[in-house]
Amino acid sequence: MARDLQSKDPQLQECIKLIREMTSIIDPADDYLTITAAEEQMKINYARGKKENEEAYVDLKALSRVLEAAKKSSMRPPNVPSLEKHASHLNELDGSRLSLAKAIRDAEGSLASKEAELAALKEQARSLEESDPAKDHQAQLDGSALRLKIYRGLGFEPVLDKDGRVTKMLVRSESSDIHSFPSDGSKSDFDDAAQLWRLASS
Repeated sequence: MARDLQSKDPQLQECIKLIREMTSIIDPADDYLTITAAEEQMKINYARGKKENEEAYVDLKALSRVLEAAKKSSMRPPNVPSLEKHASHLNELDGSRLSLAKAIRDAEGSLASKEAELAALKEQARSLEESDPAKDHQAQLDGSALRLKIYRGLGFEPVLDKDGRVTKMLVRSESSDIHSFPSDGSKSDFDDAAQLWRLASS
C-alpha cells in the first residue's frame, strides 16, 4: 500500500529521484579533503590577516612617535624670542646701523674737510715760500720756520731730535688736550695726516 502511495505521488517520486542522483555524486572522502583544505586556507588567511594587523599597529605606533616629535619640534624653545620681540630687536639693530652709518659719513666728511684744509695750508705755505715777501724776510724767517709757525697755529708742535729730524708731533685738540703722535715713518703721509686731524678734532 505504501508503494502504491509513493508511485502515485509525483512530487515524492521527484524527491526520491534527486536523492538517488545526489547519492551517486557525493564522495565523503573528497568532501573531507575539501573541508580540510578550506580549514587550512582559513588558518592561512587568519595568520596573514593577523600579521598584517600587527604590522599596521607597528606602523601606527611609529607614525604616532613621528607625529609627537614633529609637534615638539614645532614648538618654540623657551630661549627663542617671540616673533614680536625678534622684529623689535631687528628694528633696533636697523636703527643702530643707520645711526652708525650717519656717524661714519659725518666723520668721513669732517676728515675730508680737514684734509682739504691741510692741503690748502700746505699750498699756501709753498706759495709764501716762493713769493717775493717771503724772500724779503728770508733773513728772519725761512720756509721751514714759516711751516713751523703755520703748524703751531693749527695746534701741531713737532719735536725734533739732535739731528733736526721730527721724532713725534704734539697735537693740541679742540678740547685743549695734548696728544703725542710718533713720527716713525711706518705709515703713509696720508694715514699720518688723517690720524693727526682726528686727534686735533677730538
